[in-house]
Amino acid sequence: MPKKRETSVNVGVDVGKQQLDIVIHERQRHFTVSNDTQGIQQAVRRLARYTLERIVVEATGRREYALVVALAERQFPVMICQPIKVRSYARAEGILAKTDKIDAEVLASYAAKMQPVIRPLAMGNLRKIRDLVARRRQLIEMSTMEKNRLQVMPTHLTDDIETMIIELQRQVEQIDHYLDDAVQVQSEWQQQFEQLIKVPGLGPTTVYTLLADLPELGKLSAREISALVGVAPFNRESGKLRGKRRIKGGRTSVRTTLYMAMLSAVRYNPPIRAFYERLLAKGKHKKVALTACMHKLLVMLNAMVRNNAEWRFQEY
Repeated sequence: MPKKRETSVNVGVDVGKQQLDIVIHERQRHFTVSNDTQGIQQAVRRLARYTLERIVVEATGRREYALVVALAERQFPVMICQPIKVRSYARAEGILAKTDKIDAEVLASYAAKMQPVIRPLAMGNLRKIRDLVARRRQLIEMSTMEKNRLQVMPTHLTDDIETMIIELQRQVEQIDHYLDDAVQVQSEWQQQFEQLIKVPGLGPTTVYTLLADLPELGKLSAREISALVGVAPFNRESGKLRGKRRIKGGRTSVRTTLYMAMLSAVRYNPPIRAFYERLLAKGKHKKVALTACMHKLLVMLNAMVRNNAEWRFQEY
């Protein structure tokens, strides 16, 4: 095997259905492999020749999954980047053309100049749990759509729709069973699970999502964890303009799960309910108030895990 380069390099990978376009920024090298087991192994062998600073792969709806797993198994510094960040970077650089090679070059340049933080990726049983949680969320969404259709579709289709709802519920229960088994294997989660499940408004699925999709919980500051999840409001001010503060970005799976949990927390979690009612009394829209409560609860949970503390009816 060729000797590794001393200078570290940044790599961008554009993921297509059939192929992977890979650019090594500091070497200005580009190569293409097929997006299958053989091609991925070839890419891993070629990248192993270099001292890698980071490998940035754009999220493409799981087409990147096999590649990322293969890179992570070799302990390569790989990260999945949100497309909106890369597109914004390309516009700022004045890059308007778009081909697979150019997209890979943009990703490699983004890796080198922006130096995004590499965070540990879930592997093995952790990846299984994340996949189960994601599948459960999909089944719930499909069930909700069917229930909505039940209200508007002709009555002669009622039996068919109700049969589908029952089947989806059966699959959800099966996923819950698989989740329970998988979580039991994850022994290091037991303490955190017992800690978080005691928080009023949080059910097992919400806790599983936090453990699987937000391993940074308790390891970051309140500001950092809020920005990571995407519940930190951003100012929109310029001159005399005072626009509404909005949230954006972050981990959609965690934010969506927290929002659903918040519908329960504003009823059964005393400090969150009191905070929610104060916001409504000030004239805040319900969704705005719920988002603020999501932010507050996340900060409280982060402090709980960081301090290894039990839930208390007081602010952290």
